Amino acid sequence: MASTRVGTGHASGGSANLRALGVLALVALGSAWALAIDPRFVYLLVYAWFGVAYGALLQYGRFCMASAVRDLFAVGVPRMAVGMMIAVALYAVVAAIVTASGFSTFHPNVLGWHVVIGAAIFGFGIVFTGGCASGSLYKAGEGNLNAVLVIVAISFSQALVVSASGWWDGLVPSSWPVSAAAKDMPAELDVTHGWFDLFTAGYIWNLAGKTTAEVFGMGGTLAGIVLANTLLTAIIPVAIVLVVLYARYYRTGYMRRAGKTAPGLGDELVGLWAMCTASKNTAVAGVGLGLLAGLHMWVTGALREHYGIFNFGELLAAMGYRNGLSIQDTVFDPGYWYITTQEAQWGGWVLNKLGLMGTDNIYFGLDNGLPNPLLNAPGFMSVGIILGAAAMALARREFKWKLPSLESALFALVGGTLMGIGARIGMGCNIGAFFATVTNGDPSGWVFLLGMTLGAWAGVKVFAWWIEWTASRNEATAL
Repeated sequence: MASTRVGTGHASGGSANLRALGVLALVALGSAWALAIDPRFVYLLVYAWFGVAYGALLQYGRFCMASAVRDLFAVGVPRMAVGMMIAVALYAVVAAIVTASGFSTFHPNVLGWHVVIGAAIFGFGIVFTGGCASGSLYKAGEGNLNAVLVIVAISFSQALVVSASGWWDGLVPSSWPVSAAAKDMPAELDVTHGWFDLFTAGYIWNLAGKTTAEVFGMGGTLAGIVLANTLLTAIIPVAIVLVVLYARYYRTGYMRRAGKTAPGLGDELVGLWAMCTASKNTAVAGVGLGLLAGLHMWVTGALREHYGIFNFGELLAAMGYRNGLSIQDTVFDPGYWYITTQEAQWGGWVLNKLGLMGTDNIYFGLDNGLPNPLLNAPGFMSVGIILGAAAMALARREFKWKLPSLESALFALVGGTLMGIGARIGMGCNIGAFFATVTNGDPSGWVFLLGMTLGAWAGVKVFAWWIEWTASRNEATAL
């Protein structure tokens, strides 16, 4: 799994800062160019600049869900998992304010068996890639070419999954084609062919997605937003997870170091706080990501109200860019931090230009479209993450070109492919299906986290077996 590092990465502080500023200047020049073409491109630039901020914080805190689960199961270190929970809690608070103000862009995911299965496949894959969806983006910004392979694999595997059709269509439950055919769909779409269309129209659309407030009949009310969505769905579960992490992974060592043989409640609370602040960088990143994610949703919602639109596709059409829009004149535009769908569009756009894939499927044809990457707003968020991470890595003198070994490249491609498949089955990744959901009152995110954790646990076990088997084989060969 070793990678070859190219370059020392030890430039002087002044030189490193100049390079980091150069990256930001590049983004600024691109932004000025886009605004000169049409001021309405500010909508796209919001995604891009929030992406830059996400990338900088992700790199600063080494923030990655793969690291969180790997550290827990492999070495028993809760640092990254704690940072994730801090980010969830703060995002939930800001999301409540955004929702109460009427600017929320969030839509809950549907809950079903697919969430656990997709999440488990995704979680298994991240162990072998060494990075989750957002983690792979920021690591690419550090010069890690292994992470670039992961992004490529995620992009093309998703595009192939949602457009594939063949003998495997007959493997789906018999009720799916019947249910899909009963849907009143545009003639351009043949929803009775292609297993993902059958999965979507014949299964997913029969399920309902609700926030906790909506489940209790409190949707849209301040009490529902604060008590059901924020407190019950996010804050209390986060507190429970933190207590479990403290008791399982941190308490014993902390009390031993503190010399406490009979700790009281005050000592336990101090120990819990010590765990949450054990890594300054991770804690700061968690705070920043939580606040930024909520602010991103507010800014996008405010822009939609300003332009009188529901989707960026409407702005693109008004500006004369209709090519790549869905049959509903829409494109993928979640309005908040989200990963994987825009990468699927990158892969789909390339395959479409090569004549290997059409847009007669639900995923691209009905809602998300296949816009030119230069007009893909969430796509620029992913690009922004890479550039923001690059700027931060350069400023901290942590940027290094890293060439993958043959083994790590294979793991990157296979793991990234599994991540892409899992993301489509589970309807999202660790950001879109967990982070953005639970913080906005959607309990399905915790189900996704459970499935991803189970998959990652299995992945750690298999990976450990592989390492041991490889070591023993090499030892036998040496003898």
